[in-house]
Amino acid sequence: MWIGILYALAAGLLWGLVFVGPLLLPEYPGALQSVGRYFAFGLIALPLAWADRRALARLTRADWVEALKLAAIGNLLYYLCLSSAIQRAGGPLPTMIIGTLPVVIAVCANLRQGARDGRLPWARLALPLTLIASGIACVNQVELAALRADASADPADYAFGALLAVGALLCWTWYPLRNAQWLRAHPDRSPRAWATAQGVATLPLALAGYALLWGGMALGGAQFPMPFGPRPGFFIGLMCAIGLLASWAGTLCWNQASQRLPTALAGQLIVFETLAALTYAFLLRAAWPAPVTLVGIVLLVLGVVVAVHRMSAHSDGSRG
Repeated sequence: MWIGILYALAAGLLWGLVFVGPLLLPEYPGALQSVGRYFAFGLIALPLAWADRRALARLTRADWVEALKLAAIGNLLYYLCLSSAIQRAGGPLPTMIIGTLPVVIAVCANLRQGARDGRLPWARLALPLTLIASGIACVNQVELAALRADASADPADYAFGALLAVGALLCWTWYPLRNAQWLRAHPDRSPRAWATAQGVATLPLALAGYALLWGGMALGGAQFPMPFGPRPGFFIGLMCAIGLLASWAGTLCWNQASQRLPTALAGQLIVFETLAALTYAFLLRAAWPAPVTLVGIVLLVLGVVVAVHRMSAHSDGSRG
């Protein structure tokens, strides 16, 4: 079990890197960071596709269309919203909003699949949801206070960043539910090959997005130097690092953890990603979190852990 926990910790540390890119590249549009990251990930997926070529050959046209949808929304649109949110609202608030993912996904599953799996009474979710909302409110209060103290800050930009973070949350709420629906409908297919198929599907989408972005900037007379921006070496290196470490190695570590840990425990350990991302954000700020921010982080983590525990216990009881 301890090996599984270490794998989950490694996955969280690696996944937290996706929140760092927008902070290290503030002058790069979120759209460019999204297509850059997933173009790199698509290239990484090509040798994996060769290894899984027999399983991929079994996929139908409808399967590939589904893979394209999942890649477009769960990869490109998600990271476009997230990177743009971080650039506008800073690191802590978007990270906290995304940190509610385990609970939001579980709540949506409770609504969509309650008839099949047994619906959890909403009263049992009241406490964890209150804790999560209180935690986000605490962090938001500190960020807003810093915003008011900065004469050059734009409150409207901050609000739009928070809205984009909610958009990212919606994208990654839809993705696992839709992905699980496909896997349940195709129990004879390899989950690994299906993940590889989505990586391969990401490549042409990222390439098309890159071309559209470049063309749009040229037509609009943007001064941003394409295709790799004002710091090409750093941009390319960072996108490759995030594509390799976060998209591939992070998922690999999480799969290793999932094989060794009970589902209830694994679900709670997703909070490692949130804690890693917040740690990176404050390290880049070179500042210790304010006491109210620390309280908010504790409330968020506690709310997620309580919610996952109650939902897992309810699920086990329903199956029994």
